[in-house]
Amino acid sequence: MRQTKQRIYEFVHSESAGGILLMATAALAMIVANTPLHVFYDLFITTPVHIRIGPLEIAKPLLLWVNDGLMAGFFFLVGLELKRELLIGELSDKSKIILPALGAIGGMVIPALIYIIINKDDPTALKGWAIPAATDIAFALGILSLLGSRVPISLKILLTSLAIFDDIGAILIIALFYTDSLSLLSLAIAGLCIALLFVMNRSGQEKLSMYVFVGSIMWVALLKSGIHATLAGVILAMFIPMYSRKDPEHSPVMELEHDLHSAIAFFILPIFAFCNSGISISGVSMEFFLHGVPLGITLGLFAGKQIGVFGFIWLGIKSGITKMPEGMTWATLYGMATLCGIGFTMSLFIGSLAFNQTVEQLVFDERFGIIVGSLLSGVVGAIVLYIKLPPKQNVVSDSQETVEDMVH
Repeated sequence: MRQTKQRIYEFVHSESAGGILLMATAALAMIVANTPLHVFYDLFITTPVHIRIGPLEIAKPLLLWVNDGLMAGFFFLVGLELKRELLIGELSDKSKIILPALGAIGGMVIPALIYIIINKDDPTALKGWAIPAATDIAFALGILSLLGSRVPISLKILLTSLAIFDDIGAILIIALFYTDSLSLLSLAIAGLCIALLFVMNRSGQEKLSMYVFVGSIMWVALLKSGIHATLAGVILAMFIPMYSRKDPEHSPVMELEHDLHSAIAFFILPIFAFCNSGISISGVSMEFFLHGVPLGITLGLFAGKQIGVFGFIWLGIKSGITKMPEGMTWATLYGMATLCGIGFTMSLFIGSLAFNQTVEQLVFDERFGIIVGSLLSGVVGAIVLYIKLPPKQNVVSDSQETVEDMVH
């Protein structure tokens, strides 16, 4: 029994746990959607959920509560990680910013261009141009962890840093391009919440419950404003104090990161994956790959990501702007760039915004392209790294030291 508990503990605290659970829940959704159980799956994600307080009413199907509500928690964690990295982490050193920034820019621009070129004649399909621009760090690190101690720390840090810039890009894209008609009253309320959070931060307020309370009001305001509500999570994270004034050794940001990590990795993201991955593949043939949306997403993730990430980093190193990380080669850099084509979580999220769950065929095409493109990128990237990485590196195993520890 003790041995079993120890193995469970090691798995939960390993890099691969979150990625493996995401894969399992996505696979479960695919299985359910392609069996007679699909009726219950459809009923589950379309279950109407209503909350009303006086004249204020929020009524959405369960799927949108997951995408707009639970995912705000995910973006809150992303915001905390961004703040920590920019202030005291790898990205606080300007000399270490250039390489991952170049890779992230290339990894967003080239996939988007490929998608746009393929779908240039279809205005509705063009709304999904940002879908292949995202990277799923949980999946990518999960695959890296399967290679064990052969993976150099520099590769993990570069991939993590690149994904952080990728997240910043995705957040900006959502804020600028995926908003509905704006409500000035709701925006004004959200603005007041931001001003109050600023005052709380500057005055030394450290009660996290107060920040969460104001952040919840801001989430409702943004939900009603037309700007996507999940951005409330990122905004709120920016105002959480980095260090306590009473105890300079204590970091509310890092404490929240630690406390939220398990809930996000083992609850929120698996639920999101389950609710968004269930597509029926009955009757699917090769002609589906020729549809503009799945073809654009598949090529954007698989070809565009590796070309963009590897190409921009290659240009940066060859031009002398930056240098090759210690312990890495061009081959391992290419393998990492290919893994960046795993867009799963963020791609599904942007896809839900692009097509708003209203165009059934495009929703299917979008999910189909994401799954195929991510699968190809993961398999090819893993094979390249398996072949090209040296037999063993002097790296602490993931059960002893996590990427977060290494980045800190």
